[in-house]
Amino acid sequence: MLSRLSRFLPEFEIRLKAELAYEINRLKREKNAVILGHNYMEPALYASVPDYVGDSLELSRISAATSAEIIVFCGVRFMAETAKVLNPAKTVLIPAEKAGCSLAEGITAEDVRRLRERFPGSTVVSYVNTYADVKAESDYCCTSGNAAAVVRHLIERGRERIIFLPDEFLARNTAAETGLPFVKGWEPDAVAPEGPAVIGWSARCEVHDLFSVDDVLAVRRQFPEAVIIAHPECSPEVIEHVDISGSTKKMVEYVRTSDAKQFMLFTECSMGDNIASENPDKEMIRLCSQRCPHMALITLEDTLEALRRTQYQIELPEDIIDRARLPIDRMLEIS
Repeated sequence: MLSRLSRFLPEFEIRLKAELAYEINRLKREKNAVILGHNYMEPALYASVPDYVGDSLELSRISAATSAEIIVFCGVRFMAETAKVLNPAKTVLIPAEKAGCSLAEGITAEDVRRLRERFPGSTVVSYVNTYADVKAESDYCCTSGNAAAVVRHLIERGRERIIFLPDEFLARNTAAETGLPFVKGWEPDAVAPEGPAVIGWSARCEVHDLFSVDDVLAVRRQFPEAVIIAHPECSPEVIEHVDISGSTKKMVEYVRTSDAKQFMLFTECSMGDNIASENPDKEMIRLCSQRCPHMALITLEDTLEALRRTQYQIELPEDIIDRARLPIDRMLEIS
């Protein structure tokens, strides 16, 4: 930890965190647990206790294949719910009971049912950033990394009207990438055109919504050599001005393989430190101040308590698990 994190944390803090990480790693072996860490975790956690790190899609695949008896998901609740849907017989823990998500809270199962009534015959694609009851009302799931692939898959099979939930910006960016018109499905008088279309919803990520075109231009002025990478939950206007748009996995892979030396990430800011710790020869411009308040609730201290007490177990109704499994499986098959 000291070698990886000395640029980001003072030595005394790293040593305190290392003691917590040692005990977590001991307990996970004792209890046959696997720890999954999302790319947005704080650097001290990200660099020490997860058996696997990645984006939502990658961690979904891993959770579906694990033989561990306990899954500790260091991420927000919708991620842990997805792991529970894929592993109903296993114990799934989330270290912080209130680690929610503005996107997941921006759409309900009843909203999905009403949209189906308004746009009959549509196929519902729910972003993985939704709770299990919304997934249960959906036909397919997707992540930011495979959203366009899922939409193309449906269009190729004659599914013309696609209700894409809940992130407005990801839906608009996916519609633009696939060459489809975008419909504001939340507006009472919204009408879908004849032929293929993406029908969106009005929820937004509270972090990515904060990035602006002015932020991009400011980086261009100060760091003209930097490669700017933005998450597709940013607005279409921001996406038009950056160099690369992609999921957190794509960001990690791009920085790792690129010949460029300077990068600015328009996403949750802990991720910049995590990528920098893995790529000491690359410079991550540290102008970002946007942290996800929900991801920030997941700490080493709480991860240790979750394992010690087997606390904050994810419980879902059996019928929700059964119905949510199909759209997740379809996503994994397409990917």
